[in-house]
Amino acid sequence: MHQKRISAPKTYKISRKAGKWVVKTSPGPHNKEAIPLAIVVRDLLQYAETLREARKIISSGEVLVDGVVRKDYKFPVGLFDVVTIPKLEKSYRVIFDEKGRYVLREIADNDKKVYKITNKTAVKGGKIQLNLFDGTNILATNDFKTKDSVLLKIPEKKILEHLKFEEGALIMIVGGTHAGEIGRVKSYKVVKGSGANLVTVETPIGEITTIEDYVFVVGKKGSDKPVIDLGV
Repeated sequence: MHQKRISAPKTYKISRKAGKWVVKTSPGPHNKEAIPLAIVVRDLLQYAETLREARKIISSGEVLVDGVVRKDYKFPVGLFDVVTIPKLEKSYRVIFDEKGRYVLREIADNDKKVYKITNKTAVKGGKIQLNLFDGTNILATNDFKTKDSVLLKIPEKKILEHLKFEEGALIMIVGGTHAGEIGRVKSYKVVKGSGANLVTVETPIGEITTIEDYVFVVGKKGSDKPVIDLGV
């Protein structure tokens, strides 16, 4: 259950040759690309020089993730998570840098987070459960579709806005060589067979075609800005 630095996920913005081992995430939200909270505090925010210092800060309850105190130094932190340090009155959002690695950008709206809908489930009582990209589940109406996004108030998980996946929607590419690029959906192509469906995105660097799994809606059609502060 250990993680070697050299083989750590590419989202880890760490020195690969500073040592042999690095902290491995505990089971929790997000996928295998998530980074441990200790690395966020020590390496990304540089609020600690050593792992021991980072663990002390975290175990003291001085770090919140999405508005909830997290005391596990291995707690997984991933895309769009909001990390808050109340004593410093600072909040940060996890986004990609130009190399597809996670970085933290200081933000003002620490009470909102955008989630992609990856699946829907019918539950007891005829209600619909939305299964979100980081493992969160919420109850909603059947108006929401997979590939759409929802803006939630955190930590209450209250729906504030519905962001539809449609032509003209503002999206962020969250995988592949263009991770972190923001643009608009130009077209959507359903691929017959086992291949992934394709999305063509208009970005400042030109048109990019990527698979639908890498497309994350962050703004409404016709809007020039994402619904969350990306700190850039």
